[in-house]
Amino acid sequence: MFVSIAHAMGAPGGAGQQGGGGFSGLFMMLIIFGIFYFILIRPQQKKMKEHKKMVEQLKKGDKVIVSGGVYGTVVGVGTETLKVEIADGVKVKIARSSVGTVLTEEEASKE
Repeated sequence: MFVSIAHAMGAPGGAGQQGGGGFSGLFMMLIIFGIFYFILIRPQQKKMKEHKKMVEQLKKGDKVIVSGGVYGTVVGVGTETLKVEIADGVKVKIARSSVGTVLTEEEASKE
C-alpha cells in the first residue's frame, strides 16, 4: 500500500523532457519579428521618408494631387501648410502632409 501512494505522488511521465523550451520559443519570436520587420515595417518606413522628402521639396508652381484626389497648383508655401489653386481664382489652404503626389511635367500636360 505504501508503494502505490509513492507512485501516485510522483511526476507525470515525460515531464522531464521539456528542457530548453524557453530558448526555442524566444528564437521563434525573433524570427517572426525579423520577418515582420523586413516585410512590413522597413518598406513602410522607406515610403514615409520618401513622402517627407517630397513634401519638403514642394515649391511654388508645382502641380500636385491632394490625398483626396483634388488636382491643383501650389501658389503659396508655408512651414506646415500650402496654398493650392484648384480652379481659376479658387485657392485652398491645405496641410503639407495631405499632398499625395507631385506631378511631373508630362503628367501635368495630360491633365
